[in-house]
Order: sequence, then C-alpha cells, then structure tokens
Amino acid sequence: MATLHDLTEYCPKYEHAMSLLSKRWMGLILRALLSGETRFNAICAYVPGLSDRLLSERLKELESEGIVERRVHPETPVRVEYLLTSKGEALRNVVDAVQDWSDAWVPKDETSAYHLSTPWNGEGRDGVLTDSYPEATSRP
Repeated sequence: MATLHDLTEYCPKYEHAMSLLSKRWMGLILRALLSGETRFNAICAYVPGLSDRLLSERLKELESEGIVERRVHPETPVRVEYLLTSKGEALRNVVDAVQDWSDAWVPKDETSAYHLSTPWNGEGRDGVLTDSYPEATSRP
C-alpha cells in the first residue's frame, strides 16, 4: 500500500532525490543497472550517446549516495563491476512507475526523436559544461 504524503509543504528530501534522479542520463543508467548490466562498457552501450566521462561522473555520484557499489576484482586485466545496493534496488519501483507512465502518456512519435537525433556535447550556451538538455531553440 502506498504511503500518503502531505504535498502542501516543501520537502528537502524530495528535492534532493529529484535533483539526483533528474540529472541527464541518470534514469537510463539506473535502468541499465536494474536490467543486470554491471560493467562500465555494457552500461555505456545500453545508453546511446552517453560519454565515458559523464558515465564515470554519474557512477561516482550514485556511489557517493550509497546507490551503487563499485567492486574491483584483482585480476589481469583488472575487472570493475558496478552493483546496486539495497538502496539502489529500492529504486526499481520508481523506474517501473516512470516506465508505466511513459508507456501510457508519451506518444510513440515523440520517443527518442529529439534525444537521439540532436547532438549534445555537454556544453550550455556559454560553453560551460552542464547536465541539462539543450534548449529547444538550439535544435537544427
């Protein structure tokens, strides 16, 4: 049974969670991890257009939040895996809910059309690195 929350007041915990989860690529990275992908290259391949640099940054953020555990296996070559913690696994219902919502409400003709067809180099208008989407006015 879902917990009812008082939505009339500001909640800093909610803001923190949404700030983290709404970062560019974060939802797809979590989806990849929930699908069973554990290796850096497999996660990167799961998300078209995701750069190694940004994946590394996002995985570090998830690790610092206690959502992902980084395991290094002392082999030759060294093998690194990224595994969801119980805190990360608890996001499965959130990811499933977003998937259900998108299946019901996002028209098929809008899916990925902008996301995959618009090049994005991680820079905002002033050449400053950002994790937000490019503005609609910059579309070709």
